[in-house]
Amino acid sequence: MAVARELLSRSPGARLCVLEREDRIGRHQTGRSSGVVHAGIYYEPGSLKARLCVEGSRALYAYCDERGLAYEKSGKLIVAVEDRELGRLDELERRGAANDVPELRRLRGEEIAEVEPAARGVAALHSPQTGVVDFVAVAESYAADVEQAGGTIHYGAPVSAVEHRPGRIVLRHPGGATSASTAVFCAGLWADRLAVACGAPKDPRIVPFRGGYLSLPAASASVVRANVYPVPDPELPFLGAHLTRSFNGRVLIGPSALMAPARDAYSLARVRPRDLAQTLLWPGTWRMAAQHWRAGAMEMRHAISRRAFVAAAARLVPELRGVRAEPGPAGIRAQALGRDGRLVDDFVVHRTERAIHIRNAPSPAATSSLPLARLIADELAALNATA
Repeated sequence: MAVARELLSRSPGARLCVLEREDRIGRHQTGRSSGVVHAGIYYEPGSLKARLCVEGSRALYAYCDERGLAYEKSGKLIVAVEDRELGRLDELERRGAANDVPELRRLRGEEIAEVEPAARGVAALHSPQTGVVDFVAVAESYAADVEQAGGTIHYGAPVSAVEHRPGRIVLRHPGGATSASTAVFCAGLWADRLAVACGAPKDPRIVPFRGGYLSLPAASASVVRANVYPVPDPELPFLGAHLTRSFNGRVLIGPSALMAPARDAYSLARVRPRDLAQTLLWPGTWRMAAQHWRAGAMEMRHAISRRAFVAAAARLVPELRGVRAEPGPAGIRAQALGRDGRLVDDFVVHRTERAIHIRNAPSPAATSSLPLARLIADELAALNATA
């Protein structure tokens, strides 16, 4: 939706349509995230994630102000619980400074309680500009912009096949066929399939990871003011068990990161043979498993045992020990995985004949949606210039 509104802002009067797989906006990653507006602390300086996240959070807050969309700058605390985590905290502080994350500051152990009274650690980073928002409401507002600018949105239109004709690209879907001069594929969990159908390389493959949350009971929710995160493992794109006060006021623990048997396995009982086969037959799956089996075993434990998951969060907030958390929402992360077993950590955009493909757009893609849309529109302009 962000790309569509960006293209129409550059070419008023252009004929543009959005083919949406589902019957409404935000059925997958957009509507199943924690809603955190990230500030740009974690990402390698110079990466697309680093640049677009910092630009994106600023642009997103401005957009919400302009449209009257509610958000809350609740802040984030990244806590080093043990001395051995201080080196990684130092690295996050370096990255945050290099990325120009606004108002980021280092806290000593005794200062942590000033931000989060129940949190404990030897040091922390505090990011007051981190916030929460309803990203479905943001996406719906983008969609309203598209329609106001003359674009059309067609729901229940999953693309089943792609054909190339002289000067055109044809997308087939249940409503028939749509012929266009160019197309942009922002297909999330199905991004690799559509890219390969257009002639792009098979590498990277989307491997779905199910992220399950726990929800604190109302009586315990006041223990956490905002967002409390551990110092993450730099080898993995996941942030570990953390606490998020979501936009609706619930306090969530999670998410876990468990390889899923379907690209829409919001329930673990859902298995799609094609999805599972593509994951298991991809060489990168087994290479990744060999590299990260310890992390995989821990994630499996968190997915199976609520008590173990709560205990992981209680490292940061000891008052949570013994709390009985309830099952919370679940989402699927469209994780791009290389043939070599490398978990692709940055945004990836590919070109094919008359098409642009967003092959990897993990967190903080929602935060970065406005500048990411500008980058994709620039890629499309370059593609058109060479066509």
